[in-house]
Amino acid sequence: MKIIWTTRAKRSLSLIADYIAENNPSAAYHTIRKIRQSTNRLKDFPFIGRSGRVEGTRELVVLSNYILPYRIKEDRIEILHVFHAQRKWPDDF
Repeated sequence: MKIIWTTRAKRSLSLIADYIAENNPSAAYHTIRKIRQSTNRLKDFPFIGRSGRVEGTRELVVLSNYILPYRIKEDRIEILHVFHAQRKWPDDF
């Protein structure tokens, strides 16, 4: 299976990286690296994430702080969003 990042998910990941990098570029690099490594595991283990709060989705928790809602399709996994666990849950993906 291949991993597809939606535009919203890519934008969210970029904003997270920029925010962390303001104070600690090294931490930003390692955080984004860990998020990408974790999502790559979905290729082989698409059900490792918990059942999602939105029907038809699952949620991958990374570093205890980042939640990545995703959807499993026949030939791909769509990463729908990336957000910090302390933020308000998004209204939609």
